Amino acid sequence: MKTEERIQKQRELVEQLGRHYEQEGLQPIAARILGLLMVMDKEQYTFDEIVEDLQISKSSASNALRLLEIRDLIEYVTHPGDRKRYFKIKTHDAFRSIDEFEKKLRDNKLLLSKLVDLKADNNSENARFFRSLLDLLDFALDNFERLRDDYMNH
Repeated sequence: MKTEERIQKQRELVEQLGRHYEQEGLQPIAARILGLLMVMDKEQYTFDEIVEDLQISKSSASNALRLLEIRDLIEYVTHPGDRKRYFKIKTHDAFRSIDEFEKKLRDNKLLLSKLVDLKADNNSENARFFRSLLDLLDFALDNFERLRDDYMNH
């Protein structure tokens, strides 16, 4: 794949990830910045490079970067003799994302359990559907630890 073609595909993926993270609750500009830092070959961007690359205002970039830092998704580094801050993806333990996903599943399970408990008709179509979701969540959650162990031992 030619360099220009790869860069174009990377930019398209930045937009796809941006839309994905918007659906996850991030503001649109923050989602695009996160996508940019994740996808592009350059791993550290200055504030001005982010503004220029994404064609966004400085105030939008500043607010979005602050949000991403608060959410512990990005960090900045400095280089000796250079006053600029260089933003990059904050790397974590490999299981952090999986642990967060597992927590979301457990939270969903709790809410679904309450919902099913409050149904007047336990045989209604909705009640049966939500019970089947609960069964699936139970199965997935019961296997998280085994999957973690299997991965560590492979």
